[in-house]
Amino acid sequence: MPEQPQWSERTLDMPPQDPWAEAPTTPTQGPPPPTAQFPAAEPQVPFNQGRAQVNARPRQPYAEHEPTGTGWPGAEAPPAHPPMSWKWSELRLGGEWTSAAVLFAFVCWGIWALSGDGPFGTPTIVLVVTLAVAVGVFCLARLVGHLVLERQMGRVRRTARGSHLVTALFLAGVGVAWLQQTEWVVDAFNWVTGLFS
Repeated sequence: MPEQPQWSERTLDMPPQDPWAEAPTTPTQGPPPPTAQFPAAEPQVPFNQGRAQVNARPRQPYAEHEPTGTGWPGAEAPPAHPPMSWKWSELRLGGEWTSAAVLFAFVCWGIWALSGDGPFGTPTIVLVVTLAVAVGVFCLARLVGHLVLERQMGRVRRTARGSHLVTALFLAGVGVAWLQQTEWVVDAFNWVTGLFS
């Protein structure tokens, strides 16, 4: 009995045919009708029973990831230490405490300056130096807050309320010190406290 050709061998010898092509006609004038072009068939590998060969790939349970911080992919990573930038809108928040303390200190300075017997120039210099020191206290409080809260603790400050509070306490203390140097204010305070004791 002759050996039967395998399925792949039988189909390789068949030319590709277009099932929708019209029957050939006699050539006429004009361009020939278009014919379907099929790519050449690739030779089929005969089926062999056995085990399939699988290329072993190393498996990774998870993908390598390097954290870049927050933001969009490809964006620059935030700096390790945030830069020290003071925005005017941030510095204004909490300024009501400093404003009230400046007003209190100015009233106390006025009482102390008017109660003195000497010239008015020295108390004015004292007031200007006190206000300059208050500005320095505010800047120092901002710097300490930047180093401690932002760099060490990683927090973001959106206001300057803490610095304004420290400055207000400084100005209130200076105002009370000026009142303590005024003799009639001390006498009035002692008289009022004597009534309730």
